[in-house]
Amino acid sequence: MTSPTLTRPELTAADRCDRCGAAAQVRAILANGGELLFCGHHAREYEPKLKEMAAEIQR
Repeated sequence: MTSPTLTRPELTAADRCDRCGAAAQVRAILANGGELLFCGHHAREYEPKLKEMAAEIQR
């Protein structure tokens, strides 16, 4: 038996970057199930570390 896949809603104009408050363009889903939202600038800045942490990046 397979477990159902949980999908997260699309980002909207109301979603804000957790770092600076700009419009979020990227969702990083952490291995523990948590998530972080980033604008394009901060997504590029933190992407190497997020990949190192095995985070799933959704654009």
